[in-house]
Amino acid sequence: MTVIVVSGTGTEIGKTVTTAAVAAVAVAAGRSVAVLKPAQTGVAPGEPGDAQEVARLAGGDLTTLELARFPEPLAPNTAARRAGMAMVRPHDVADAAGKLAAEHDLVLVEGAGGLLVRLDDEGGTLADAARLLDAPVLVVTPAGLGTLNMTTLTAEGLRARGVRQLGVTIGSWPAVPDLASRCNLADLPGQADAPLLGAIPENAAALDVQDFRASAGSWLAPALGGTWEAEAFTRRHAPGP
Repeated sequence: MTVIVVSGTGTEIGKTVTTAAVAAVAVAAGRSVAVLKPAQTGVAPGEPGDAQEVARLAGGDLTTLELARFPEPLAPNTAARRAGMAMVRPHDVADAAGKLAAEHDLVLVEGAGGLLVRLDDEGGTLADAARLLDAPVLVVTPAGLGTLNMTTLTAEGLRARGVRQLGVTIGSWPAVPDLASRCNLADLPGQADAPLLGAIPENAAALDVQDFRASAGSWLAPALGGTWEAEAFTRRHAPGP
């Protein structure tokens, strides 16, 4: 696939580090990769944003593009309105991703916040951009308590809009997982009606970049270019009776 939209069930759940892992695996396989951030919020001019963090971690000759940057850490439409700036609309995202896809083997479109956070005041969302692109969405979700409900709602939102879900990744797998996290491994695929495609270890972004790149494939399933096996991982972390 040429374009993958990376979204999630909320904010601060590991979308950027997941995007970086997918990019690192693709770069290691010799693919040309572009990362598109439609709306970067909460970052001042000149500061590195999410796309730059993906490039730092993944390495290679990555192309990065932001369509807009808003200073306050708010939903994109609210942040744009408060800053008196033009809003990003789904067709803007689709047009930019399409142009990048014409020149790259893989384009990763990383959203802001959850799937249905509004890009504009007309109700446009990242899901709408994915539909325009006919691109699958990789859903990033937390490991612990509450993730089943959030993941199910996100999956239902995709289905209602006719957008294909590629699968689910856990954006930050705890070094010492609690009971809920262990149980959720078995339950997430059924709740999402989509395969579990990876688990990124917590604090992965703090790794030395060479270690990050060397390890990324072991965190992601073959559908994302890695070697991670959901069944074996789930079995290894299964709770006792």
